[in-house]
Amino acid sequence: MSDLVQLTKDGDVAIITINNPPVNALSPGVPQGISEAVEQIGKDDSVRAAVLIGGGRTFVAGADIKEFGKLASGRSPRGAGLLPLLLQIEDCRKPIVMTIHGTAFGGGLELAMAGHYRVAAPGALVGQPEVKLGIIPGAAGTQRLPRLVGVAKAVEMCAEGNPVRAEDAAKLGIIDRIIEGDLLAGAVRFAREIAARPAPKTRERAGNLGTPEQSAPIFAAARESVRKKQRGMMAPLAAIDAVEAATKMSFEDGCLEEQRLFIDCLQSDQSKALIHVFFGEREVAKIPDVPKETPTIPVNSVAVIGAGTMGGGIAMVFANAGITVLLKESDQPALDRGMANIQKNYASSVKRGRFTQQFVDERLKLIRPTLQYDGFEKADMVVEAVFEGMALKKQVFAELDRICKPGAILASNTSTLDIDEIASATSRPEFVIGTHFFSPANIMRLLEIVRGKKTSKPVIATCMQLSKKIGKIGVLVGNCRGFVGNRMFGPYVRESVFLVEEGTSVAAVDKALSEFGMAMGPLAVGDLSGLDVGWRVRKEYRHLEKPGVRQAMAGDRLCEMGRYGQKTGAGWYKYDENRRASPDPEVAALVRQWAAEAGIPQRQIPADEIVDRCVYALVNEGARILEEGYALRAVDIDIIYLNGYGFPAYRGGPMWFADTVGLKKVYDRVCDFHRQHGEHWEPAPLLRQLAEQSGTFAGFNREHGATA
Repeated sequence: MSDLVQLTKDGDVAIITINNPPVNALSPGVPQGISEAVEQIGKDDSVRAAVLIGGGRTFVAGADIKEFGKLASGRSPRGAGLLPLLLQIEDCRKPIVMTIHGTAFGGGLELAMAGHYRVAAPGALVGQPEVKLGIIPGAAGTQRLPRLVGVAKAVEMCAEGNPVRAEDAAKLGIIDRIIEGDLLAGAVRFAREIAARPAPKTRERAGNLGTPEQSAPIFAAARESVRKKQRGMMAPLAAIDAVEAATKMSFEDGCLEEQRLFIDCLQSDQSKALIHVFFGEREVAKIPDVPKETPTIPVNSVAVIGAGTMGGGIAMVFANAGITVLLKESDQPALDRGMANIQKNYASSVKRGRFTQQFVDERLKLIRPTLQYDGFEKADMVVEAVFEGMALKKQVFAELDRICKPGAILASNTSTLDIDEIASATSRPEFVIGTHFFSPANIMRLLEIVRGKKTSKPVIATCMQLSKKIGKIGVLVGNCRGFVGNRMFGPYVRESVFLVEEGTSVAAVDKALSEFGMAMGPLAVGDLSGLDVGWRVRKEYRHLEKPGVRQAMAGDRLCEMGRYGQKTGAGWYKYDENRRASPDPEVAALVRQWAAEAGIPQRQIPADEIVDRCVYALVNEGARILEEGYALRAVDIDIIYLNGYGFPAYRGGPMWFADTVGLKKVYDRVCDFHRQHGEHWEPAPLLRQLAEQSGTFAGFNREHGATA
């Protein structure tokens, strides 16, 4: 028997234990070990029933995702690995009780559903999250699940991929009993209780499947929902097709159809991109020159300066993680507004079912509003979230340097400003770091952690670890204008404005990029965040622009007219009292007039050119950032764009997307734009180098190991 699976006995009950830490993945050796154990149980006359349990902290959290790469190339057909084992379990004459704690996800739930009974510890989670990796269940998950929970719930679980708590799973029919107290002892007792009963086979249950006529509206509604909420993704639709097969075919034929759909998804670019993202989120936590054993600074209390949109959101983030927060403003009305917004945000979360009222009440107690610096001397970390202006930030940091205890982390929530210059206002630059939260801070997952020249390794290690504690994905970036995300966003927005100035409608630009998969088009994003934000930054850096190089003008002209976007009821679009957008003919007329005055020729621009110009502007700037070492790896850029800028996850991020298009093709297109549109489009040297070498951005990381 495999070392990964042990078989022991408690009297007349056999116990199969999977020991494949950390998450008992179904990697090679585990299915074989289970198979041998089931065979032995079948032959052992002293055994009346069996319990299958996971050792350590969980049942089986799923398949080994590293194996999917082999599957995609046909080197390791999963169907042959898991399906026969599940049939063998189901066909065992002695009842097998699947015993779940922690998580039973993907292949773990497929394994559990092949058992004759399922018991679980309170709070355990079950689910079929494969769609989040661009695939569907591939070992009869879409065939057994509807037989247990009915068609509607099976469609929801397989197409959305969200976990279900054991208590709810018991109501649905996945779990037969919740075991309080010692899980294994309770499972053994349950196994004795059912030992004399027949062993029911999930695949033979048909009562929950309904008729194709009854199910048709469920499938139609699910497909409609996917097209809206999971726009552009193929796996959720394939999952619905597979569940539908369960209602129209025999179990065997349904499994064959599931396998066909599974392989189609697995071999798609979408699946490869989403698997890249899965591993990327783990990769960004690794900093080559900050080893795992670097000491960290305990952060149990935080002070936040500024109770505006960002400061209030940041205070909520820390409070949600159970950390006490001092929230400072300069005057009472601003402080009252800030606290009122925090309460409003929490009330909305309660209404949506995200938090309970009790959770919110506890969090609000952790936030202490103040107009003074009293108490700052005790804070382990201070996050400054004042207006984005260098003079003000330096003034705040000089004050913090005077007040804060030695060893306190001094962080600036800046989106573009030089961290080293901010740190120069203090006598402790090694404790200064940038923490660029994204708005709304209490919702957005991304946190750009900006390393200054002198920022110490313990401070970096602390902020990386803290990002996880506060529910963020922390990505370490270097200190340059705009860091990684906003530095790339500049050229992206520039091209979107150029396209409008050259004759494309505002709506056409946004539509092309929405259809590419972006959460919102760039011009709608500008209206949402406020056009004046970018305008202010551009004015601050105008002295750095090269004379004679074309600059986007239309956005700045709108700001000069007081059109800042949603907050003023008009920007690129006009807005009603509910902030619903509609195209504004006045903007179209103004832009035509400005373009004529500037001598910009007008033309019809196809959607593919709109996408190429905006997305390749991101890629070209990303290549410079990577080469200059402001991002550690291409995947760091991808994770920033997926979590902070609405880039579609199923395309893997801008750098991964460029790799899938082929860098030679991307480079040639950039060269075309360079010839047509001038200096802005000069190809990044790294893009040229990789295109000539048939390389990839992903490969550049491994070969060169740039440092931030």
